[in-house]
Amino acid sequence: MKVLANDGISKSGVLALEKGGFEVITTKVAQEQVANYINTNNVSVVLVRSATKIRKDIIDACPGLKVIGRGGVGMDNIDVDYARANGKHVINTPASSSESVAELVFAHLFSGVRFVHDANRNMPLEGDTNFEGLKKAYANGIELRGKTIGIIGFGRIGQAVAKMALGLGMRVIAADKFVGKAEIKVDFYNGQFINVDIITEPLEDVFKHSDFITLHVPAQDGYVIGKEEFNALKDGVGIINCARGGVLDEVALIEALDSGKVLFAGLDVFENEPTPEIQILMHPKISLTPHIGAATLEAQDRIGTELADQIISILKLEK
Repeated sequence: MKVLANDGISKSGVLALEKGGFEVITTKVAQEQVANYINTNNVSVVLVRSATKIRKDIIDACPGLKVIGRGGVGMDNIDVDYARANGKHVINTPASSSESVAELVFAHLFSGVRFVHDANRNMPLEGDTNFEGLKKAYANGIELRGKTIGIIGFGRIGQAVAKMALGLGMRVIAADKFVGKAEIKVDFYNGQFINVDIITEPLEDVFKHSDFITLHVPAQDGYVIGKEEFNALKDGVGIINCARGGVLDEVALIEALDSGKVLFAGLDVFENEPTPEIQILMHPKISLTPHIGAATLEAQDRIGTELADQIISILKLEK
């Protein structure tokens, strides 16, 4: 059987699939050609990440397709219910990228509280002529230790963020419609650990008490933080979105940054991908990355092997 990994797959994933008797195709097929390619090459499994969309048209056009896999957590680029109703298996890898996304959250947090993103823009331009001026401009840094981080969405990634925050000595509060309580295990290098119970709170309380807010919710209708919610936040809050574009109102964010309501933002995802608004890209108070939350070598290895294990298990059962 053939597997089309249209958005790529790790070498370890390829090897695991080949060992399981599958032929892996890593040719990048244009979105409009995906259905034709699947049918022409008798592809049984298609694997995607964020770029390729598997919608109703492809599902209808590819009766021989057995498995649709998403390397990552969210599956908003796949018509999941429709695919399953039409007899397709739909799989993802919800646990594989949690640590990588959580670490990127803190990359943006550290960048924001110490102005690293802006200093990296200005040092090449002015570092040799205005060193003292830049030193003064970036002198009012903030420590994360002892501050309160509000986590909106307390699934696997939110809990991974909580673990790192606790390790830094931060107070953690969280809001989630579906998770009432979580036990966070904080592991140390020498095998020791501590367990911390966190009970989720109403969203309004997270807005009110957080020094920093990070979003970890799926794509949805409407903003989680829009103009009204910005008004409910503490003055000088920092906001991170490494979840999905469209859960944060970018127009309201710009207004809040310009007014000083929000001290800084860190964005890995955008309302208009892959062409974010120029006002976002050029804003001096925003730390930016191009949707790379799961893009670590370790996470891609885990994603590839987890997809391979699921595919082999599913299709062996069907034989």
